Amino acid sequence: MLPFKLIYSDAYYLPIGQHVFPAEKYKRIHDRLIETGVAEASDFLEPNSASDQDILLVHKPDYVQKLKTGTLTPREEMQMEIPYSRDLVDAFWLAAGGSILAADRALNDGIAISIGGGFHHAFPDHGEGFCMIHDVAVAIRRMQRDDKIRTALTVDCDVHQGNGTAAIFAGTRVPSAPLPSSSAPTVSAPGSGRMRNAHAGEVFTISLHQHNNYPMHKPMSSIDVDLPDGIGDDDYLAWLDNALSSGLRQFEPDLICYIAGADPYREDQLGGLDLTIEGLKKRDELVFRVARTRGIPVMVTYAGGYARNVEDTVSIHSNTVIVAKEVFTG
Repeated sequence: MLPFKLIYSDAYYLPIGQHVFPAEKYKRIHDRLIETGVAEASDFLEPNSASDQDILLVHKPDYVQKLKTGTLTPREEMQMEIPYSRDLVDAFWLAAGGSILAADRALNDGIAISIGGGFHHAFPDHGEGFCMIHDVAVAIRRMQRDDKIRTALTVDCDVHQGNGTAAIFAGTRVPSAPLPSSSAPTVSAPGSGRMRNAHAGEVFTISLHQHNNYPMHKPMSSIDVDLPDGIGDDDYLAWLDNALSSGLRQFEPDLICYIAGADPYREDQLGGLDLTIEGLKKRDELVFRVARTRGIPVMVTYAGGYARNVEDTVSIHSNTVIVAKEVFTG
C-alpha cells in the first residue's frame, strides 16, 4: 500500500480521436502500476467532476458558457487544437475535480498524484495547446477559497512553457523594480540557458522549458528557465535545482503544484531536449526531496508526453509514482 493516494478515473480519457496526444496513456499508467505491484486498487481514489462554480474561480463566464453550450467559434476551437465535444468538456471538468482532490489529499498526506491533469496552456477566456480548462489553477483557487492554503508554488517541468499559468497568476504578482544595468536579469548555471526572474504574491510560478518551442509568446512567470535545444540530464537538473532554490528563497508556499511533463524526454515528438528516462526520474526525485525536506505538501499532475513509443511515456509517468513512493515512505 502506498503512503499517499493516486487520483484516477477511466473517464480521464480524452475523446479526441487520432491525435498526437496519447489519450490512452492514463489507463495504461493505472494498469502498469497495478500489474507491477507498485500500487494496489485501494491506493486509487475516484474524483468527482469540478463544479461550474469551481471552474469560474479561474475561467471567464462567457468562455464557460461557450464550452457548456457548444458555441465556440471555429477560431476558438482551432486554437485549442483538439476537437470540441460535450464529452470532452466533461473530461476536462473531471480532470479539474481530480486536481482539486489531489491538492486536498496532499495537504493531509504530504503528497498526492493525479494520473492526469496539468493542462497548463488554458487561459481564463480561451483554450490553447490541447488544454481547455486549467485544472491546476482551479485547484489552487479552490484551496484558497476554502482557506486551506494562502500561498502556492507551481513547478512546471513540461517541455513547453506554462503560458496559461503565467497569465492566470500574473495579477497576483508584485512587479519588481527595474534592474540597474549592472545587474543582469539572467542567472548563470551549468550549460547555456537563461533564467528570467520576477517577484510573486500569493502564487509563485516556475517554468522550466525549451525556449525554441511552443508557445511562441511566453508570458512571464515568476521564474522562467529558458533552456536551449538539446540540453541533457545533468544541465537540466542543475537548472531545476537552481530555480527551486531561488524560488524558495523568495517565497514560502503552503502547497507545491508539480506539473511533471514527460515531454523533455529525448524521444518526444513535440520536444527538443535530450533527457533520458533515468534523468526524468532524477528530476522527480529532486522536486520530491526538496518538498519533503522543507515539509511542503506537493500535488502532482502529468501534463504532456508524446514519445514515439507510448510505452516510454507510460514508463516516465509511472516512475513519478515509484520515486514518490521511495521518497515519502518512512
